Amino acid sequence: MATMEGPLSKWTNVMKGWQYRWFVLDENSGLLSYYTSKEKMMRGSRRGCVRLKGAIIGIDDEDDSTFTITVDQKTFHFQARDADEREQWIASLENTVYRHSQAGKKLEVRHAPSLEDFDHKLMETDTYLQMLIDQVQALETRIEDCPDEGEREKYSVIKVTADGLVEAIKHTIVMLQITKESLKEPILNGSPHDQLLITNDANYSHFSDIKRQVPASLSTDNIEQAVDVASDAPVSSSTSLPNIAIPSGSTLGPPRVTDAVLNGGTGIPEVSYSSSEDEEFYDAEEQKSSQKTTPERELSALIVEGDCDENGEPPVSPPVIASKDDYYDELYDDLDNEDLGSLEQHGSIIAHLLSQVRIGMDLTKVVLPTFILERRSLLEMYADFIAHPDLFVKVADLETPRERMVQVVRWYLSAFHAGRNSDIAKKPYNPILGETFKCFWNLPDEKSTDVVEDGPVAWATKDSIAFIAEQVSHHPPISAFYAEHHSKRIALDGYIWTKSKFLGLSIGVHMIGQAVVSVLDHDEEYTLTFPNGYGRSILTVPWVELGGKVQIACAKTGYSATVEFHTKPFYGGRKHRITSKVFEPNEKLPFLTVEGEWNGVMYGKYTSGQNETFVDTKTLPKFKKMVRPTDQQEEYESRRLWRDVTYNLKYKNVEKATEGKQFLEQRQRDEAKDRKEKGERWETKFFHEVGEHWVYDRPLLKRNNPSPTE
Repeated sequence: MATMEGPLSKWTNVMKGWQYRWFVLDENSGLLSYYTSKEKMMRGSRRGCVRLKGAIIGIDDEDDSTFTITVDQKTFHFQARDADEREQWIASLENTVYRHSQAGKKLEVRHAPSLEDFDHKLMETDTYLQMLIDQVQALETRIEDCPDEGEREKYSVIKVTADGLVEAIKHTIVMLQITKESLKEPILNGSPHDQLLITNDANYSHFSDIKRQVPASLSTDNIEQAVDVASDAPVSSSTSLPNIAIPSGSTLGPPRVTDAVLNGGTGIPEVSYSSSEDEEFYDAEEQKSSQKTTPERELSALIVEGDCDENGEPPVSPPVIASKDDYYDELYDDLDNEDLGSLEQHGSIIAHLLSQVRIGMDLTKVVLPTFILERRSLLEMYADFIAHPDLFVKVADLETPRERMVQVVRWYLSAFHAGRNSDIAKKPYNPILGETFKCFWNLPDEKSTDVVEDGPVAWATKDSIAFIAEQVSHHPPISAFYAEHHSKRIALDGYIWTKSKFLGLSIGVHMIGQAVVSVLDHDEEYTLTFPNGYGRSILTVPWVELGGKVQIACAKTGYSATVEFHTKPFYGGRKHRITSKVFEPNEKLPFLTVEGEWNGVMYGKYTSGQNETFVDTKTLPKFKKMVRPTDQQEEYESRRLWRDVTYNLKYKNVEKATEGKQFLEQRQRDEAKDRKEKGERWETKFFHEVGEHWVYDRPLLKRNNPSPTE
């Protein structure tokens, strides 16, 4: 029985583009078959099929119409007409995959439903409908009685969804009634093969009539001849067909020459196939790498390992700003050089994890395996926004609003590569509620030895940049952070909460929140947002990319900018590309455009004709953040809090690391339960909520703010 059918576009390498195909999903056999047209489907001329047992469904969060199916070492790419159609296909495909992929469970064989089955389902569905109607009515009453306008709007959104669900259930009941009545029709007294073709489509009815005339046995070799004769024959009781046989268990229509080797005589191919293997998708970049000669492969290895650049020359090493020995910590000295490697060795664990999730599912509460962790907290990772503190403080030194806006964009574009020095994706620890992280950076021109005792980091000097972060909420997981340079009178105040979503072969992390750069001597505030992150290829060697469009704006001066992080096109294209445009007040055309890679080189082009290397992350000086030794930290400071987990991960004791991680997570749950029983609320240490935003309690502006100079 066709669970779902309809048109989709499928990528083919023969034409290097999308080709229209007619698809039929058969949940019983676990096959997604495709044809060049609906007419060819009626004739049984199958172009290819995708076997869904063990398949992985994937989507791209930046594209709402495409999806992939990965199985049998092939990846098939499809495109629906819109987001709603894609969701319908994914839901049906996931259900089929789940049904056929249950290890150790006997596959359910569906039989034609009886009248009693339909009566039972009708009663059950009607009961659910009444329950939902009662709940909707209760929600309506709550909306009417709610005094808060904002709350009423939130409830109204829920009610709109619930109303749609009510209508859908009503429609389902009607369809069940219609189907129940159709059980009384003579057509259902035939063979099970006849029942596979029940539909309201006139063409299907025509083909069903023809099919009943086919003798009980036909040979596989002549199946297409039989189908062609049957499809072209007029509908008549006297139509004669070749006296050729079909093996028991086979189905009429789909088999082709490639189906000659069947799985146990079931008519189901052992692997997915296409009429032309060239039609299958292989990424152009992967094709290129697989065809390299040995010297080229060796060069690629050197590039990855950092021994030479793509031209075979030794890379330019950025100058490293000297650090104080007092702040050295061996557990964090080689983070940049660590790779997670391939996850294929952990295949059973990853497969078990994927079996628990569905496309679009929120991963906030999904426990991920310890071996993919990065050996530092997400709070510490946010400090990498100031990895180039010299670019940040330079904003305050520039004379004009235009120059300052350009410098804010320059610093912003430099802020992402430091958090992802490795090409391999690793996941930092989820911060514990109440966890904090403190550090500072020394600058080359640092002169003052006076510490800022009332600042965020009491041991940082007036000429260094101090940084503090705190996990202020667990549900949702919100991290707040603040940085300042006391002498330059510039500060950064921000917050982010992450929402993870499962995308099949990828994990998407939406970064919700904002940050504000305050230049106190000019009374300017630059508000900026953050891109989304994606962990790609999670079954093999995972890697990270950024995606989405962000805004940077200064309300006082009117200058603004957009930065678009481009995800890699599924066919060809480069990774990690960005495009930024910077605008003068009230202008629609940018005076500056920046293009390049956020983890490489970015080039700026001005309308005046000036061109420049805007940011080169490969040659920027590296400033090491100074973190107080672990034994001097407070109990809930990140490195002390996670020390056991970090130590065991560094020395490959995954079991001990897992125990340490579980201890911290369970303690957090126990503390939350205790507060709930006592009716207590969590009190933050350094940040507080203002409307929908989180801000630092004692920013530089509040502590010391003489009149602005302009």
